[in-house]
Amino acid sequence: MGTGLAGGSAAVTLREEGWRGRIVMLGDEPSFPFGRPPLSKTYMRGEEGLGGWLVKPAEWYGNNRVELRTGVTIQGVDTRLKKVTLQGEETVEYDKLLLCTGGRNRRFQVPGAATPGVYQLRTLVECDAIRRAAHPGARALIVGMGFIGSEVAASLRQLGLEVTGVLNGTAPLTAVLGSEVAEVMARIHRNHGVQLVTEDRVVGFEGPEHLVRAITAKGARIDCDLAVVAIGIEPAIDAVRGSEIALDNGILVDETCRTSAPDVYAAGDVANHLHPVFGRMRVEHYNNAEKQGRAAARAMLGDPRPYDDIHSFWSDQYEDKLEYVGDGRTWDQIVIRGSLATAQFLAFYLSKGIMKAACGLNRGGDPELDADGELRACQGLIRAKVAVPEATLTDDQVDLRSLTLPIPTDG
Repeated sequence: MGTGLAGGSAAVTLREEGWRGRIVMLGDEPSFPFGRPPLSKTYMRGEEGLGGWLVKPAEWYGNNRVELRTGVTIQGVDTRLKKVTLQGEETVEYDKLLLCTGGRNRRFQVPGAATPGVYQLRTLVECDAIRRAAHPGARALIVGMGFIGSEVAASLRQLGLEVTGVLNGTAPLTAVLGSEVAEVMARIHRNHGVQLVTEDRVVGFEGPEHLVRAITAKGARIDCDLAVVAIGIEPAIDAVRGSEIALDNGILVDETCRTSAPDVYAAGDVANHLHPVFGRMRVEHYNNAEKQGRAAARAMLGDPRPYDDIHSFWSDQYEDKLEYVGDGRTWDQIVIRGSLATAQFLAFYLSKGIMKAACGLNRGGDPELDADGELRACQGLIRAKVAVPEATLTDDQVDLRSLTLPIPTDG
């Protein structure tokens, strides 16, 4: 269930690992499985198509006897009878079931949210609608400056739009990156002409025929021709509500992607998995969807190894590249290697001296630095839960790879 990146990666892995039986893929989106990152970046700006982001070319599915059914609505799952019910009462039986239903945009419940000109971004259809509205000189409002909001803000500025971002915090991505790093991201956006309205929130839109302005809680009236609401996603679990499958912030799975129901697995944005290093977590990034989809497929074939990838993701904003490894939901210290002032640094997120996460900004732009090597070394330190002296972390002359061996990131 699910024809996105996780589902597509799982189907490919099943065939690569030698499974010759029937494979059926069911999903509500009309497209072939692909990765979503360019929807907020290069595809939105018209710089790149999606061909390079397809899990496999369209003809692969037929050539490999994968029954790909897109544009279908799944009504429910009966784990006792082992069948999936589709809209129209059609049923599909299974021996093993993988749930890759992903996420859906959180509803923005304010007056005027349905006004023409107010968009959200998750699907190709939604991205194409934003592209049609993104005329140079138009005034765009971004509601929320997390990763998607920040990337869309950057893309629209690069397309020549006037951009205003409204966010609850003092800077973009403060909750994820901490205030010091977040202030660097705020500076980057302001230097590119984005106006940031901080510590405020949008409480309504005015139209009525088409969007003309947004109203904030502090009374600001922001004129805009389009708005992109980027307030996150929620796991898509409607089809499994009322079943034996345990739910809690998504679909609960163990270290091998198994749910509480026999022969049912989950992967990707919808899976709240028990991680051997980080504990229970649900991850909404491209790398996890691809790797966990593959791991779940192997588990369905009897592989007992836990899915223990040290999670990673990246974000491109303007010419700046942010890379992140680990899980730093909480920390008590941030140590910086490099320069916040020049926006070229590594930030290490520590708890009681143990590294939990690390992020690098523009570390690949200097030929003397190896961003991939540095962050892979950090993955090893995170996995080993090794305490490293602050002086060692801040010293750019110390090769992080000398502290621990890099680890594979395939999971």
